[in-house]
Amino acid sequence: MSRLVIVVENPSDWGSYYPSENVVSATDYLRETPQAEASERVQVINLCRSYKYLGVGYYVSLLAEARGHRVIPTVRTINDLRRRSIYGLDINDLNLRLSKFLPEDDSDRSDFNVRVYFGQTRHGELAEIARQVFEAYPCPILRLEFERNRSWQLNAVKAVGIHTLTEQQEDTFANSLDVYSRKIWRKPRPRRQFRYEIAMLHDPSEALPPSDKGALRNFIAAGKKLGIDVDLITRNDYSRLPEYDGLFIRETTSLDNHTYRFAHRAEREGMVVIDDPVSILRCTNKIYLNDLLHARNLATPRTEVVFRDNDAQLAALGDSLGYPLVLKIPDGSFSRGVMKVEDEAGLRQAAATLFQHSALLIAQEFMYTEYDWRIGVLNGQALYACQYFMSRGHWQIYDHANGKPSGLPRSGGFKTFPVRDAPASVVKLAIKASTAIGDGLYGVDLKLSAKRAVVIEVNDNPSIDSDVEDAYLGEDLYLRIMGEFLRRLERKRLGIAG
Repeated sequence: MSRLVIVVENPSDWGSYYPSENVVSATDYLRETPQAEASERVQVINLCRSYKYLGVGYYVSLLAEARGHRVIPTVRTINDLRRRSIYGLDINDLNLRLSKFLPEDDSDRSDFNVRVYFGQTRHGELAEIARQVFEAYPCPILRLEFERNRSWQLNAVKAVGIHTLTEQQEDTFANSLDVYSRKIWRKPRPRRQFRYEIAMLHDPSEALPPSDKGALRNFIAAGKKLGIDVDLITRNDYSRLPEYDGLFIRETTSLDNHTYRFAHRAEREGMVVIDDPVSILRCTNKIYLNDLLHARNLATPRTEVVFRDNDAQLAALGDSLGYPLVLKIPDGSFSRGVMKVEDEAGLRQAAATLFQHSALLIAQEFMYTEYDWRIGVLNGQALYACQYFMSRGHWQIYDHANGKPSGLPRSGGFKTFPVRDAPASVVKLAIKASTAIGDGLYGVDLKLSAKRAVVIEVNDNPSIDSDVEDAYLGEDLYLRIMGEFLRRLERKRLGIAG
């Protein structure tokens, strides 16, 4: 667990709030004698009046980082807030959101500002904007300044001191701080003896998650056996990331959603991360992955990158790849965005549909096999081997066109083997393919025909479900994965690279 320290510039700045032993003055905090190796983690909330360069507030954050304390705001955030050029936040539907927020009699208004407290605001219509800005610039109190020329823009983001708040704003701030800290004004939970804490990101409402509830429980249990507290978090816990030592993503990843932001921030915070942002980048786009595998001379089905508005290239695909062939969008998952075409007419129809989602497509020769091999690889070592069978009457593992009554796609069966019982050529190729990506946790999909083994794709966020991928190793699968977290955490603590 972490110890919470709230730093104020003057004790009087806390006069309106409930007294707490967590609150210290900036002077007292700066005068503390740093410990060679802290026995507990410290979370610092810096509420100084100003974060001016080389001012008191600046030094509180600077020395907090030097002491190994987790602090908000960090020096990086303070520096970012000083650079006006960084306010190019991509906030969806800003005009629409603000038009709903502003009263009709303010329709001609050209500017206004709102305050954000730990990512929250009392204006419900602006809650999403407040969350996005706080994720970009984690700071206790921010003032968002909006300006309208032809359309509304976020003109400035500025840090605000606690001493400037009105009575109403003080109430909102206190409630937001309570939500953020979960400690102040509340009796702390009994201290548990865990060496490390890992956040496991998941989405309880995801239809096809990488791990089912049973597997998530197994990861938590394995962590406890190794002295690691594994805490389930969701996308709403972005601001809490610095509380943890590591991040384990068990939610389908994408470059354009929160999973990549979580991975990127966790890595920036010095945490142990699986899936790391580089692996997400390399695996989630099949265009990138195709180039990477070919650069390493790793066997894949014959493949071409297809460009929009290139009729000649489409017409020639039948000659170069043969029919039937497979057309894919670059970022599909669980067999989505993948179409099998039988002739040129079908190809043109499929391309017209898929080009609505991407400027580039992947075309591959069709290789039918009764099942695909999936080799789970962690840090260059094969963990498990599975055969995923095609859905009955379909050419893919998942059949989205003929789903179940629940709305989920139909899928084929599976068989799980000891790695030693999988074909050696498949395992060897899987390890080579995963090494091209990195040293994380991957699921390598391959096909094995009478002629050759080929890599279909490398997944950075492989499925690990109870009674499927763990059918042979059982509890040991989860212990091995959490054991790799422990190894990396220990090496990081000792300052050892890799």
